[in-house]
Amino acid sequence: MKNKERTVFGQVLVNANLKDVWKAWTTEEGARSFFAPECEINLIPGSAYEMYFAPKLPRGSRGGEGCQVLAVQPMKMLSFTWNVPPELADVRNQFTHVIIRFNDTPQGVLITLHHDGWGMGGEWDQAFNYFDAAWNEVVLPRLQYRFAHGPINWQAPPDL
Repeated sequence: MKNKERTVFGQVLVNANLKDVWKAWTTEEGARSFFAPECEINLIPGSAYEMYFAPKLPRGSRGGEGCQVLAVQPMKMLSFTWNVPPELADVRNQFTHVIIRFNDTPQGVLITLHHDGWGMGGEWDQAFNYFDAAWNEVVLPRLQYRFAHGPINWQAPPDL
C-alpha cells in the first residue's frame, strides 16, 4: 500500500558541528539566529515551541503561536506542532506536525524536515503551498546562511 499523505519535505546540509546546529533549533538564542526575531522555546514535550515573525503585532498575529514540543531525542530529532499564518483564519487554530532530524556526517549536519497533518482544499492547500516554499526557500537556507555568515540581521534579512 502506497502512502498518499502529503508532506512538505526539506533537506539541507549545514557546514557546522552537530551540537551547534542542535542548539540553533532548540534554544531561544539559537532560533533567533536564523528562524525568527523572537521566540519561546522550552524543550519539554507539551511546552512552547513558538516563533514570532512579527513580534510587535498583537498576540495571535505574531506567527507560530500556541505551538508545542511533541518529542525530543537529543542531537537526533525534534518534533513540534505548527500552525498557519494569521491571514488563513479558517485553519489558523488547527495544528500540523513538523519533524526535524539531525544526521551528523563528515561533510556537516544533514537536516531533514517533514511537515505533515494537512487537510485538503481551500486554505489548507494555500497553507501547504506556503510552507513548501517557506521551509525550503527561507528557513532552511537561513540556517545554512547563519552558519556560513553569522546570525540573521532581522532589520535587513538576506534575500536568499
